[in-house]
Amino acid sequence: MTSAHAPVRLQLPDESATQRLGRAIAAQLAERPSEPLRIWLEGDLGAGKSTLARACLRALGVAGPIKSPTYTLVERYPLEGGAEAWHLDLYRIADPEELDYLGLDEASVRLWLIEWPERGRAELIPPDLRIRLIQTPGGAREALINATNDKTVDLITKLAEEFH
Repeated sequence: MTSAHAPVRLQLPDESATQRLGRAIAAQLAERPSEPLRIWLEGDLGAGKSTLARACLRALGVAGPIKSPTYTLVERYPLEGGAEAWHLDLYRIADPEELDYLGLDEASVRLWLIEWPERGRAELIPPDLRIRLIQTPGGAREALINATNDKTVDLITKLAEEFH
């Protein structure tokens, strides 16, 4: 899927910057109380996808352990107001049709954080944001953020302003 909107590139020099991005996304979600947000998290192993997801979930008030869904494929977290955040890690699926067995009912989901979406692309709902985390020499990272629809263009603009 390509975006008609210009992507935003953010420099993430360390893990705390990746966490800051997660918190900033959570803050933007809080400003949109009635709109669900679907985020595809892309990047190589160790790029910081889970770090970003955990920081976002913590900022949304998730207490207790935030487990990696690497083996469970999906972890569900209650959010304020009765909605849920779902964190998916599709690294271990072999066929996108395996998603049919997970019971992904989007009725109560306020936030989707989907790692390795390319493995389930044919069966996934389209994203609102695509975030590609790229490891750079020296251990830093970059986040390339694409808004895939008009409702999230202002969101990435605000993220860019916060990081520059």
